[in-house]
Amino acid sequence: MKPLRISIVLSCAALLSACVSGPVREALPPIAGSPEAHQAQRETELTTQASWSLQGRIALSNGRDGGSGRVDWSQDGTRYAVSQSAPITRQSWRLSGDEHGAQLEGLEGGTRVGADPAGLLHEATRWEIPVTA
Repeated sequence: MKPLRISIVLSCAALLSACVSGPVREALPPIAGSPEAHQAQRETELTTQASWSLQGRIALSNGRDGGSGRVDWSQDGTRYAVSQSAPITRQSWRLSGDEHGAQLEGLEGGTRVGADPAGLLHEATRWEIPVTA
């Protein structure tokens, strides 16, 4: 009987240890000054960042068509590469370029090249994405 009791006690202890909560996050300190001034300061600081990248999920709609997928964006000075993939529709594309021009690959009709990256993307997909911003 003792081994059964010990087994039950250990099982209960194991179950209770699974219920331990994680550490409590502390609240961020309040923003000093107005939120608008804080945002302006943040935007000024971010303009000094010449190289950055992001990865995430994206959902787009132009009022008629919509979709969602994954987006990968890397920026190094004026050079950029933006790729989007939608697993459900199996549609994907890659837009890359710099201040001299852009190249859009992966869509029906073949590779497109032009000076205006947002225009290339809009013409091919009807999506308005502020690539140059």
